Amino acid sequence: MEIFQEHKVGENCLLIDICFSSKPELNAELSELHGLVHAANWQAVQTISAKRAQPDPKYFCGKGKLEEIKQIIEDKEIDLVVFNHSITPSQERNIEKALNCKVIDRTRLILEIFSQRAQTHEGKLQVELAQLNYAATRLVRGWKHLERQKGGIGVRGGPGETQLELDRRLLRQRIAQIEKRLEKVKKQRGLSRASRQKNEIPTIACVGYTNAGKSTLFNKLSGADVLAKDQLFATLDPTLRKIDVPKLGEVVLSDTVGFIRNLPHDLVEAFCATLEEAIEADLLVHVIDYADEHYQAYIEQVKLVLAQIKADSKPILNVYNKIDRLDNLTPHIVYHKNKPADVYLSAQTGEGVNYLYEAIAKHFNQEWLKGVLTLEPEYGKIRSQLYQLGVVEKELINEEGEYQLILHIAKSDFDEICRHNKLELSAKFRHH
Repeated sequence: MEIFQEHKVGENCLLIDICFSSKPELNAELSELHGLVHAANWQAVQTISAKRAQPDPKYFCGKGKLEEIKQIIEDKEIDLVVFNHSITPSQERNIEKALNCKVIDRTRLILEIFSQRAQTHEGKLQVELAQLNYAATRLVRGWKHLERQKGGIGVRGGPGETQLELDRRLLRQRIAQIEKRLEKVKKQRGLSRASRQKNEIPTIACVGYTNAGKSTLFNKLSGADVLAKDQLFATLDPTLRKIDVPKLGEVVLSDTVGFIRNLPHDLVEAFCATLEEAIEADLLVHVIDYADEHYQAYIEQVKLVLAQIKADSKPILNVYNKIDRLDNLTPHIVYHKNKPADVYLSAQTGEGVNYLYEAIAKHFNQEWLKGVLTLEPEYGKIRSQLYQLGVVEKELINEEGEYQLILHIAKSDFDEICRHNKLELSAKFRHH
């Protein structure tokens, strides 16, 4: 069953960006749109920007703007119109019919890039799942064969079943097959992760906005040869390597897919298996492109995605990368409450990588507590805080109805919880 029509390398694109905000970040939005189109190996011929109070229900950008777009398509021989937004299936069909030109939205554009980048079996499955979920609402895209009826005894699809209904049924079956395969992959990853945890090997995941330099830093630390290009979504498949950190020892480092502004929820869902390395990591290294003027906005976007995958409570070490592009800035570490919080370095030149090693070692070398914390039912808030930190290994309830939490927690975090709740919990904690 053909879902997506393939697009040729170098197709001429007309980019459409409609601003609905009173405080637009047009430069950042348009720069990113151009970067996405370049990553898809297409040619951006022209960009049309406009402002509206709200999307037009039928044509998204309005009928008047559509006439202007149609004229440009004819004058400049445009192959493809790309909207920097998510548009509904009905809007997409209406626009295509009015323009007589292929139209795709931001979600489809990202899917096109993902389909080009995926190399591993798991990555390809995740991309196909995202494509199928996206296509499920767009099966009626003007396909003439969908009007035909399947009839007669013994004909596949049953008497009176339309081609559209048959396609939908096949699509649902394929989605179920892929989800089953991904669940198997997830279990295999879980076994590998359990083995690392059993051997008490710390795990670190590199996260960050796409093109922030995660793969370059990963290669510098691990000696790997992961593709690292000045391009959005250059890396898609997860990669894990063991590295030796001075004054600490062996750790497992993972590189993950880059995050992006307005990452569609379906894509986050599809790539949860990849992002599990971030969810289960002991430490997140948040790589930030410090040379990008919009870096603060990108930090917020990363935080939003981490919250979506429920990894926002993990310990985070911020790495401000690309300082070689800035004047009068030298590598250094910034501490917060005696903990390493920020590292400034250049992954490209390697300048400051030693500070990152130092920060990682200090994070893991702090004093750890392992034992059982007994809490009365009224201390449910403290129990919740411990779960948010991800330090509860097991929970039991004794005959008195008290929580017995088996913890593996940094002493500094334990002390912080005591201070925050104005309680002395050491009497309730039994060390192992």
